[in-house]
Formats: sequence, structure tokens, C-alpha cells
Amino acid sequence: MTIDINKKYRTRDGHEVRIYATDAGGQWPIHGAVKDDRYLVWIAKAWSEKGEYLYRECNLVEAKPRIKQKVWVNVYPDHCLGAYHEKRHADEMAAPHRIGCVQVEIDIEEGEGL
Repeated sequence: MTIDINKKYRTRDGHEVRIYATDAGGQWPIHGAVKDDRYLVWIAKAWSEKGEYLYRECNLVEAKPRIKQKVWVNVYPDHCLGAYHEKRHADEMAAPHRIGCVQVEIDIEEGEGL
């Protein structure tokens, strides 16, 4: 993976990252900081040109946009069907043997599950 200063990254274990430079040279040319949520501070770090750190959990991974939305799903005796942005649409599309309609909150990273 090539690190692009214009993209967003996080560490493999989920911490927010700011990249300051990708051309520092040497064994650790990527310079930036990792947000420590516990103490609410940024900690300076350096990574290899592939975004690798001494500890695997601090390796860089691209942070893709999150998709957050609420949808309504029709529930049937042996399956679920549909994802509607409004309950009234789920109701309109429901088959007579529907046993319920539940609201589901989706919070995923773009491309997750593909």
C-alpha cells in the first residue's frame, strides 16, 4: 500500500491518524500522529513507506467513509425482506404473512461486507 497524504487513515486497532509527511526518508518516511482517546492527546509516530509500524495494531489502514442510516425491514416466518427508509413504505410493500417490521440502525464503513 502506498500512503497518500491526501487520504484519511486509522490504525489497525481503530485510532484516528493524522499524516504530516510521506517523504521523510530513511526506514520510517511516513510521519504523523495517532489520537490517544484515553488522554485526548495526539502522539507522534513514524511508519514505513507501506504504513507498517513496530506493532501490527498500529499499522495504517485507509479510513473509508462511514455509512449511517436507519431502515425498516419486514420480517416473515422464515426470512426478512426489504430495507425501507420510512416505515410507511415497509408497510406498503409488506406481504400478508408478515409477522413484524423492525427498525435497524446501520453503521458501517463503506465497502464493509463486500
